[in-house]
Amino acid sequence: MSIFSRGLLALASLLLVLTYFFPLWRIQLIAPQYPEGLRMFIWVNRITGGTEFDLYNINLLNHYIGMKHIDPNAIPELKVLPFIMAFLIAFGLISALLAKRILLYAWVGTFIALAIIGLADFYKWEYDYGHNLDPSAPIKIPGLAYQPPLIGSKQLLNMTASSFPDIGGYIALVSLLLGIAAVALEIKLSKTAKMEVKPA
Repeated sequence: MSIFSRGLLALASLLLVLTYFFPLWRIQLIAPQYPEGLRMFIWVNRITGGTEFDLYNINLLNHYIGMKHIDPNAIPELKVLPFIMAFLIAFGLISALLAKRILLYAWVGTFIALAIIGLADFYKWEYDYGHNLDPSAPIKIPGLAYQPPLIGSKQLLNMTASSFPDIGGYIALVSLLLGIAAVALEIKLSKTAKMEVKPA
């Protein structure tokens, strides 16, 4: 692995440290009764509101329409994700140190696989919260589900729900792109080296 590729991989790995300090994702609800919006931030190990009352108010809305109470302590992914990030950081730094091309490929492949699994799990979580409603809820509209979008905005009754990556999510994306850039560089260098080899 070239020195430049090793530097890209090391930088990509170290960037992931920042995901412990910034939210990965945010969900926002805007409604007439909440014109400034209610925000929920998903971190690597917790869920918080935009203000100290936002998460409480989101759960209050959930109660009226039959959605489950959002309890960060009951979400197992928040206990596992910090270790997954730590694994990617350590794996990336060790791979950069050992300078083995196969380890670079393995790091990027693992990162992509974990990202796909994470997004699929997040979609499943949103689906469960939006479809498995309490039949005794004060507000019931037959056939209506309240699943927020995975990415983008969606109208739910008189509310607009938005779901987008936050700072930590964009940092993770930049980290992955740096790893992919290192892979592309190594493939190019490998092809160039093969072309320069002259037959005996």
